[in-house]
Amino acid sequence: MLTISLCMIVRNAQCTIERCLDSVQHLVDEINIIDTGSTDRTKEIVQNFTSRIYDFSWCNHFAKARNFSFQQATKDYILWLDADDIMTKENQHKFSQLKQTLFPSIDAVTMDYYLTLDCDGEVECSERKFRLVKRANHFQWEGAVHENLKVSGQLFHSDIAVTHLPLTKDIHRNINIYEGLIKNGHSLSAIENFHYANELKLHHRYLEAINQYNLFLDSNLGTTDNRIEACLHVGECYRRLHDDQQAQQAVLQSFLYDRPKPEACCRMGQFFMEQLKHKEAIYWYSQALQQAPADTMTIQKRAYSTWIPHLQLSLLYRELRLFENAYQHNLEAQKWKPNHQEIINNGKYLLSQLKI
Repeated sequence: MLTISLCMIVRNAQCTIERCLDSVQHLVDEINIIDTGSTDRTKEIVQNFTSRIYDFSWCNHFAKARNFSFQQATKDYILWLDADDIMTKENQHKFSQLKQTLFPSIDAVTMDYYLTLDCDGEVECSERKFRLVKRANHFQWEGAVHENLKVSGQLFHSDIAVTHLPLTKDIHRNINIYEGLIKNGHSLSAIENFHYANELKLHHRYLEAINQYNLFLDSNLGTTDNRIEACLHVGECYRRLHDDQQAQQAVLQSFLYDRPKPEACCRMGQFFMEQLKHKEAIYWYSQALQQAPADTMTIQKRAYSTWIPHLQLSLLYRELRLFENAYQHNLEAQKWKPNHQEIINNGKYLLSQLKI
């Protein structure tokens, strides 16, 4: 059976690190913790799990820290996690099975990463990441922020998921790193333009974000999924700036790269719905339901292919007084969001109209 080194970089993680390590300590053969300058009880807690604790002088560069963490590994494969990640019981079992059955010819394994959960504990947003890699391949991380692990060879896509459960978030950290790089004369790469734009958008600096997204798009670099995501983000920025015409153009631009994504279809439906063009809106929300989510490494927002289009279709058919159609779509929406108050209230109204 293969052996696994867990490699983590941490800082001031006393509130989450024990929860993380508890969930995986029995699955790995070695735990390597790289501390980048904790001033709380993080190291004290970690000592209960491993003596392999290393200091790394923080240099505003995540890839360098992660590469250092990988250098400490001694086992066949490397698993990486963040301090606010956990593996649920179900996924611990799946991981244990994988450890017993994985062919040694596999170079890297992907796992789902559940980025956000809704109030019912259902996954709202997820992406796939390379989580388990063969140590002998010496795969390297790249990028100061939103670092990327460059892998190659024989890949395996597992059904295992890691869940992200942060208690706090420093929304200024990443943008400060990017702007420090720029101040020091660093020329951003295309993918850095994309991620910097995301940080600018997060900070409501919409015009600057649009400029960075356009620099990324003009480069013709990056993945197709990144380009589509950039277009949708540009559209969202223009919406925040109350420029619906430019917002719609940005969404339409995403169609140049691939078939329409469910999120893009929902956005088109929203434009027409706000103009009271019900039939046009119905077309686009119906398209969202017909576009199966792609199995890619980019962020997946399940709501746009499930309950959101069903709820909007219900409301649109309700406006057209097609109550049976409206009721059926509301039932489908409720399967995904049984406690959503708008869906519950809409269902009650439709039942009164159908007199069921």
